[in-house]
Amino acid sequence: MIQATAPGKVILFGEHAVVYGRPALAAPLSELRARASIEETGDPDILLAASDFGWETRLADAGPENPLVAVIRNFSMLTGRPIPGGIRISVSSEIPIASGLGSGAAIAVAVIRALAGLTDKANPLGPGDVSRIAYEVERIHHGTPSGIDNTVIAFEMPVYFVRREPEDHIESFSVAKPLRLLIGDTGQKSATRGVVGDVRRQWESDRRRFEEIFDGCGRVAMAGRAAMASGDLEKVGSLMNENHDWLTRMTVSSASLDKLVAAARRAGALGAKLSGAGRGGNMIALVTSETESAVRQGLTDAGAVRVYSSDVG
Repeated sequence: MIQATAPGKVILFGEHAVVYGRPALAAPLSELRARASIEETGDPDILLAASDFGWETRLADAGPENPLVAVIRNFSMLTGRPIPGGIRISVSSEIPIASGLGSGAAIAVAVIRALAGLTDKANPLGPGDVSRIAYEVERIHHGTPSGIDNTVIAFEMPVYFVRREPEDHIESFSVAKPLRLLIGDTGQKSATRGVVGDVRRQWESDRRRFEEIFDGCGRVAMAGRAAMASGDLEKVGSLMNENHDWLTRMTVSSASLDKLVAAARRAGALGAKLSGAGRGGNMIALVTSETESAVRQGLTDAGAVRVYSSDVG
């Protein structure tokens, strides 16, 4: 059996604006992982199985909208490595689906790594190649993805990301003091493709207003990088609050996200903001050892269906 895993991700600053060339910062959630395994079956076809959803099907019977089909086809097309029959490809994930934590990209990366091990163990794919294949899969599901999910997840390190042509600018960034984050899940699915498409429609109809919003998000992201590099956690928290305000003006927040953000701040978080596409999904709160318990309780009392914790740096 061949096995591979990949982490989730959280966007610290710059979601949505990153699609329009502004910087964003994101970090892996190594505590939450997607897993893929490949085992021989003796069946001439390729079997696909997703235990979290309780289904199994043959590749020949799966439609093109099936995410595992997209991963397999893009892997073969972009690497030139054929996938042999007689195998079952199984996936599972601890990362909640459609919640802004990169579940789709994490599953894609895990499957790509497993397929690479199956087809040529002597020549494993580097993170850049894995990221490139996963991005093509992201395009199918999200329309115009920024590329940040596949990048953070494939490299599994915090990244400063700027979308550019012909090649994105990607570099790691330093954190002088670790960030302790609580991630509050609204329990409401966030349809990334739909939200990204709606932001684009609004931008096309009022470019001046939205360029101002994107500029504000970009300034916050650059200031956030500097604050993390200097260890100024109070400033990081303040910038998270500002970023949430810009995202609210962008119309991608929601009543449930605003409620959790407000609850986290009241309970003592240094800062809080939505993270990901918005209109559901997750928010993040920057806490200290002294405030973590109170903020966690505050998020639960405000309706968070799950609260995760993660360290950055």
